[in-house]
Amino acid sequence: MKKIVAGLVLFLGVGFTASAQEVIDLYPGNIPNAKVKSGANIGNLESGGLVRRIVKPSLEVYLPAKENASGAAVIICPGGSYKVIVFQGEGVATAKAFAQKGVAAFVLKYRLPNDTILTDKKIGPLQDAQQAIKYVRENAARYGIEANKIGIVGFSAGGHLASTAATHFEKPLIPNPKNTNLRPDFQVLVYPVISMQDGLTHADSRSNLLGKNPTKETIDLFSNELQVTKNAPPAYITHAADDKLVDVDNSIVYFQKLRHQNIAVEMHIYPKGGHGFIFGQKDWIDPLFLWMRKNKWMK
Repeated sequence: MKKIVAGLVLFLGVGFTASAQEVIDLYPGNIPNAKVKSGANIGNLESGGLVRRIVKPSLEVYLPAKENASGAAVIICPGGSYKVIVFQGEGVATAKAFAQKGVAAFVLKYRLPNDTILTDKKIGPLQDAQQAIKYVRENAARYGIEANKIGIVGFSAGGHLASTAATHFEKPLIPNPKNTNLRPDFQVLVYPVISMQDGLTHADSRSNLLGKNPTKETIDLFSNELQVTKNAPPAYITHAADDKLVDVDNSIVYFQKLRHQNIAVEMHIYPKGGHGFIFGQKDWIDPLFLWMRKNKWMK
């Protein structure tokens, strides 16, 4: 992987990095499923910390101080309806919180579904999530990570991507010559889009990912509540009951499907907070860290 030095790393206390140590080009050569074979990202971070168009996907790395490192890692998929990526607010801010607690964090700048840059836009984001898992697992020793403590975290549409990675891992959509395990060891879903079914899905996320008139087969394939098997990773889910953008039933249905497969799952539903409640409820992440400690993902 091509490694780009991201600048001076500042440590502001035990386990906390102020800026990314590294930005990694996700693919070493040709990018699979890409129509555009070269060129830099178009529309990088803009006003409000949003990314609107990605040609070359990447990982931004936030590592804990060595004396505080737990050996665990997370790959973070920010949301944005598969139209934009809320890179700073849901990605970088969350990565810093994980690093402060001793968890290595990798923020994924995944390709957004776009027919002008992707041959098959439906699978572009999942390819990038699989490649991110593959890269982090194959480079675990380099980052001081235990290869069996790599989780995926997703917000909103990024929650759909994270849950897709957690339910579609048995079918690689990327070159994988080493047959590296693409299953995340745990999944963390924050006000996630889960389903593509009428009456439950977030309409904009579905149309952006699958197009205006997807077939029933495609809808079912990307409805992740229908893809849960007994091999799915343990899950932590959180949502607000009054979410008007992504119905909380997405999380409830997924919880039920996981439970029925005897997958360990914990869910926290807040009565109020709406979509994006993490921006107004700063302690939302504390129960997640408690769950991670109980399950020995972190110290």
